[in-house]
Amino acid sequence: MRKEAALGELPEWDLADLYPGTESDELKGDIAAMKAATTTFQDSYKDRVATLDGAALAEAVAEYERIQEVLGRIGSYSYLVYAGNMADPVVGRFFQSMQEVLNEISTRLIFFSLEINRIEDDALGAKYAESAALRHYEPWLRDVRLFRDHDLSDEIERILHAKSVSGRNAWVRLFDETLASLVFEVDGERLGLEETLHLLSDSDGAARKKAAKALGTVFAANNRLFALITNTLARDKQTEDEWRHYPAPESARHLANQVEPEVVDALTKAVTDAYPKLSHRYYTWKAKQFGVEQIDYWDRNAPLPGGEDKLIGWPEARDIVLDAYGRFSPDLAAIGKRFFDNAWIDAPARKGKAPGAFAHPTVPAAHPYLLLNYQGRTRDVMTLAHELGHGVHQVLAGPQGALMSSTPLTLAETASVFGEQLTFRALLERETDPARRRLMLAGKVEDMLNTVVRQIAFYRFEQRVHGERREGELLPDRIGDIWMEVQTESLGPGIRFHEEYRNFWCYVPHFIHSPFYVYAYAFGDCLVNALYAVYQQSESGFQEKYFEMLKAGGTRRHKELLAPFGLDASDPAFWSLGLDVIESFIDELTAA
Repeated sequence: MRKEAALGELPEWDLADLYPGTESDELKGDIAAMKAATTTFQDSYKDRVATLDGAALAEAVAEYERIQEVLGRIGSYSYLVYAGNMADPVVGRFFQSMQEVLNEISTRLIFFSLEINRIEDDALGAKYAESAALRHYEPWLRDVRLFRDHDLSDEIERILHAKSVSGRNAWVRLFDETLASLVFEVDGERLGLEETLHLLSDSDGAARKKAAKALGTVFAANNRLFALITNTLARDKQTEDEWRHYPAPESARHLANQVEPEVVDALTKAVTDAYPKLSHRYYTWKAKQFGVEQIDYWDRNAPLPGGEDKLIGWPEARDIVLDAYGRFSPDLAAIGKRFFDNAWIDAPARKGKAPGAFAHPTVPAAHPYLLLNYQGRTRDVMTLAHELGHGVHQVLAGPQGALMSSTPLTLAETASVFGEQLTFRALLERETDPARRRLMLAGKVEDMLNTVVRQIAFYRFEQRVHGERREGELLPDRIGDIWMEVQTESLGPGIRFHEEYRNFWCYVPHFIHSPFYVYAYAFGDCLVNALYAVYQQSESGFQEKYFEMLKAGGTRRHKELLAPFGLDASDPAFWSLGLDVIESFIDELTAA
């Protein structure tokens, strides 16, 4: 209770900006309107898209965008209601019913992108020449046509789409609701996942160990279910990938991210080659700070001995982040302030609530929402800075419209990680206590290792699981073997693993929600480290170029967006710039 009082009043979001309620007339009205609109759209354009002139095709795309805006509002609202309490069966039923309704409605629209992709390049070029309105949508059409070689027939695409709600999406829901319902016994107290994970960074070593053992016990009791979900979704993905002729399990993600496979390979190689000088070196040094040769895995994110992370209340966290944003750009802080002035953030940790944190863009006609599980640590402040960065990015990209505001994952982490960097640097500069500075620096190194080294290890774990799944179902023990191998390789000899850690792969939601998403975190962190170095060296004009990059949304690729800063992610040396920043922090720590 004392901790809750010290945190201050934590905000909860108000979803009424989307809809007044789950039974509201507005929601029902939009559903009815979309059923009619998609039927009309299908009747008007099916089997005719290639015959439309430039102006008519532009009108069709504009109507398609209007429909997607409303469908996106419905989908965003239903998911945010669900994320607020995944353990409530009534909420789960509402979310599922909305998924089914949206699936039924959107099935009528599948023909549109398929027919666009059957237009020959020369013919589409002629349509662009006819219509400036169509040229406005060129970035979206370009991205749709990336998947031309992987489209299936209209009938198969409709079947895959229709069955997703009772297939892949149902397995994802099973994972989410199972995770949200898990209870962990720690010192006689029944805790949810987020509260238990939070104890792994507690200053009390006994509390960290108890939390780790509780996690391991519950994960082991549920590993057959989580293995079934993992195997089923991996097999489902394999089947679809084979039909679509993707050469590797991660190929579809690369295409969606608009990033060349060789760029991801260069990133992966750069990070894995750097394991010895980054994570291995750091955790070996940390073990020495604890007076041992190895630290137990539950001490990986523990505060250094002699240092204790102070509790930071919500009002102070808000001021820290907005002040840091404001020092970079008053405009950036002004956008960020809107999230606090309005009910756009849900901060308390609650049982049944989605774990972790996210920023949901919803739709351009509304605004983003942030979900946090704020518990007052410095890392929680960094998470706030991170998710607020996403939110600001989404606000700035909103004017691109429903079809072009979304940013590829490889660039979607840019503003979030940059916001974290701004906040950390501001905190570090104002801290005068050497012990506190050392504690903060160690925390930042660990966060960067979690973002870069750990996420690339996750990516390699997924590659191996999906690769081996093609030869048959993986037993929980085999998944555990792979997990332990990649963790040992990435974290190094300074970490001691225990048997129960074999099942800690169970709770990583990205493996289930978005296969191969995880490398985007490492991409974004290294990119921002390089970008921040440019900022430090620039005399003027950086902020303007940064804002233009964020405003672009999904209209430009990474080469175009980074060129004004003199950066090129396709150059293997680019990744060294980002990794050098982490190494420099480790140098500073180990020299102290």
